[in-house]
Amino acid sequence: MERERRTHPSGRVELRMDGEQPVAVGYAAVFYRSNDPGTEFELFEDVVERIDARAFDRAIRDSHDVRALFNHDPSQILGRNGSTLRLSVDSTGLRYEIDLPKSATQVREALERGDVTGSSFQFLAKGVSWNDEEGRSVRTITDVDLLDVGPVTFPAYDATTAGVRDSLNAW
Repeated sequence: MERERRTHPSGRVELRMDGEQPVAVGYAAVFYRSNDPGTEFELFEDVVERIDARAFDRAIRDSHDVRALFNHDPSQILGRNGSTLRLSVDSTGLRYEIDLPKSATQVREALERGDVTGSSFQFLAKGVSWNDEEGRSVRTITDVDLLDVGPVTFPAYDATTAGVRDSLNAW
């Protein structure tokens, strides 16, 4: 099974403060919505990928060891599931909150300035379905083993977000 990740420009990430603690907040993955082209990813010409709304349920329920990384780089670890990384799923997609370490000043500044605006996730596809739609092949991810999430310079899904949470500014 091959590790997959999605990287491509655009998105929105936020950096917020919870007291003195900077918290990166974003959507690592977004669920497909027919009215938002940013919620699908073009794998190849006439082949797109979409994420099913239940794709992360098992991964979150089973509490896999997920890391928060900047640009999928294991030397830039920002957090870890169960301590400094919180994952949740809502109607938009896979949401994360990362209590940024003091050593992540460069990432924090890039988020604050708006230089980094998107998020991504790395995964092993455990469930995939294929169908044809309007002359295109559609790959829908239905289940994953989640490996990492976090802010990235170039997200694949344009609708992903990242940022820093401010305790006075609910997200």
